[in-house]
Amino acid sequence: MILEALAEFLTLGELGGVIVNGLAKSALYVMIASGLTLIFGLMGVLNFAHGSLTMVGAYLGGLLMVVTVTSGTAPLTRLGLFFVAIVVVFALLTALGGAIETTIIRPLYDRPPIYQILLTFGLTLVIEEIVRIVLGIYDLQPLSDWQAALATKPQFLREPVALGPVSAGWMSLFQILLGTITVVGIWAFLTKTRYGLYIRAGSEDTEMASALGIDVRQVFTVVFALGIGLAGAAGTLLMWDPTWGASVPLAAETLLPAFIVVIVGGLGTFRGTVVAALVVGMADAVTTWWFQNVIEFTGLPELVLFLVLVVTLIVRPQGLFGVEEVGGH
Repeated sequence: MILEALAEFLTLGELGGVIVNGLAKSALYVMIASGLTLIFGLMGVLNFAHGSLTMVGAYLGGLLMVVTVTSGTAPLTRLGLFFVAIVVVFALLTALGGAIETTIIRPLYDRPPIYQILLTFGLTLVIEEIVRIVLGIYDLQPLSDWQAALATKPQFLREPVALGPVSAGWMSLFQILLGTITVVGIWAFLTKTRYGLYIRAGSEDTEMASALGIDVRQVFTVVFALGIGLAGAAGTLLMWDPTWGASVPLAAETLLPAFIVVIVGGLGTFRGTVVAALVVGMADAVTTWWFQNVIEFTGLPELVLFLVLVVTLIVRPQGLFGVEEVGGH
């Protein structure tokens, strides 16, 4: 049976489908984790509220889509409104991130890291309870996906597409497109802009950057704000994905793979995050195929993700592209 399944898995159609699904999962993972790695790369802050803010982005994006989309809205119009929603959510979460950094994160820079961890974990609990209260006011179920937001997705994104012998979903291709745009955008910002130069300088040597006249505190605020904005944009995309959806448990569901990707890639390195997202996404897609077709074990994909993390920590504790010390104040 295993040999038959392996032969089926290696056929062009099945293997191609797994690769497309793996790339789609990788795109989602890199979008979720990129904000987290930006924040730690410069600031050395492990933001445990990252998942909760991704969840807030999913609900805000869903709210914008539910308010603006009607049953008669054309598919391309829905797609355009979705991109507007991403921009609006990114802007709102970026502003929120800046406010969080200046008011509650900044006073803890000179304290041990445990203070930041406890603070961001407490912030997670506060955010989730606020969301539960708001959802209760509008009679929405916090533990199940928001179906009204899912219903705003254009019909063509629900349909499969044939790429030669490979069958894939338009939604997977859409996720790959957005993930690619995210990676290229962050890379261009970090390497082609003056502010990206400030960020890289601050992450390498904070004291020298300050001596050269760079306002490192302001850079910290901008990086934290952008990291939270990216989390919100990722949440807006997850709102349309039927395997994720806008719900309160989305906070924990996104935080775990985000940390796995960041740790496997190497804390604070964006290149490592991209490579780790590819590794984790492909591992997830392959194990999901085997779970669905051969092995009767519901936790197989999650188990493999943890195995990738454990093996990485044993073989290369600093991650694929990590260095011994990164980030700081």
